[in-house]
Amino acid sequence: MADHYPTGRLAPAPATPHQQPRSHLIVKTATALTVGGSLLILSSLILAGTVVALTIATPLLVIFSPVIVPAVITIFLICSGFLASGGFGVVSVSVLSWIYRYVTGKHPPGAAQLDTAQERLAWKAWEFKERAEQHLPGTHGCP
Repeated sequence: MADHYPTGRLAPAPATPHQQPRSHLIVKTATALTVGGSLLILSSLILAGTVVALTIATPLLVIFSPVIVPAVITIFLICSGFLASGGFGVVSVSVLSWIYRYVTGKHPPGAAQLDTAQERLAWKAWEFKERAEQHLPGTHGCP
């Protein structure tokens, strides 16, 4: 079971990845790949959607509007689509980089907050379990 301090609080997570169980590293790596891959796929879908929208919308705008209005709308759509696609690409690479540094134990900015939140969540789960064992009938000799 988890190590406890004399006050009943959970012991902090190990400081280096060499002390962490291998399963934690595997879960962190799988999470990093899932998040990074999802963001990269999202950015490529936005890019593809932008190209498809421009392909469909441009002829309709040219046929049914004066020349200047479709040109402005087309330029706006092109710029916003490429900016959104590039933004998601940059965010996904940044997230992958942060997760890689966290997994390898380099403690990037915000890692301490993440570890603190993890400890608080584990403490609340343990506290909830203890309360449930006290209040539920049929556990620990209760009628």
